[in-house]
Amino acid sequence: MSLVPYGLARRVLFSMDAEAAHEATMAGLQHTQGTPLQWAYASRQVQDPVTLAGLRFPNRVGLAAGLDKNARCIDGLGAMGFGFVEVGTVTPKAQSGNPKPRIFRLPQANALINRLGFNNDGLSSFIANVQRSALRKQKNPSLLLGLNIGKNAATPIENATDDYLLCLDGVYPHADYVTVNISSPNTKNLRALQSDEALDGLLGAIAKRRQTLQRKHDKRVPIFIKIAPDLDEMQIRVIAATLVRHGMDGVVATNTTLSREAVQAMEHADEAGGLSGAPVRELSNLVISQLRAALGQGFPIIGVGGILSGRDAVEKIKAGADLVQIYTGLIYSGPALVHDAALAIQRAGHPRPT
Repeated sequence: MSLVPYGLARRVLFSMDAEAAHEATMAGLQHTQGTPLQWAYASRQVQDPVTLAGLRFPNRVGLAAGLDKNARCIDGLGAMGFGFVEVGTVTPKAQSGNPKPRIFRLPQANALINRLGFNNDGLSSFIANVQRSALRKQKNPSLLLGLNIGKNAATPIENATDDYLLCLDGVYPHADYVTVNISSPNTKNLRALQSDEALDGLLGAIAKRRQTLQRKHDKRVPIFIKIAPDLDEMQIRVIAATLVRHGMDGVVATNTTLSREAVQAMEHADEAGGLSGAPVRELSNLVISQLRAALGQGFPIIGVGGILSGRDAVEKIKAGADLVQIYTGLIYSGPALVHDAALAIQRAGHPRPT
């Protein structure tokens, strides 16, 4: 397990502005990964392998996209014991995102609100960082790498497919799997891509381009679609049918929520953006269970949202997820959460939905 108690680091980080703390943490990871100092946060990887979408995941706990948008800290994050790490969201062109301040802590709810807006250094820089990582140079990688793609804010929504295809072309040779992010609430109109006709068009274009890329690179890279928690059961059924129709390999459920029901009257609760952490747990679990009912057994689901303990991770599996991802929980509970969640799932014996 890591050598530094997270409680001490958290007190320092939580005394800082939320985005400044984030940037300091990522800079620390970037400069210590691959060095002896990495042992300050490293943890033994729980071995609990599972094969999904043609990929062998060392264990069922991954990092959700959004923490490492520029793929600078793949090796440092991987040292925490994850079975897979997802980085991004990357857009074709670099963009600064929304004005600051744009990350807010709600400690009493173990939650965050962010309206970052896909701030990142662009596709070329992202790919260079992926190629630079030690993980990508290993003959037998110790974990899997997901690359998460999106659209630029300046790209009209009717041209969104062009951005996704540009990103897919760029990341395809370097990814174990690709996640298509159509569910961030912080890029104008992005969630409209979850609607029936728009989703059908986007996934049709992605499926066609994947065929071309598969021939070019002589490998088939699984594609996952990341959806929002703010969907009703009928919308979820339509999305599920569309995923299957276009041969997508899995779904990531869910992104952040626009709902504020669970944090009413708390400081920062009225800030615009997506709410993550404990308040999204039940929303996410409901979407997962509805997806599992619509998709049946065998279609991979990655469950995300509100995992702050091993018990929370097991509940995601019980709801119907095959794998889980954490992000906000890492901020509140620290790197030990990765090992705790993986071990809890292993000991629970991968319970199926009830």
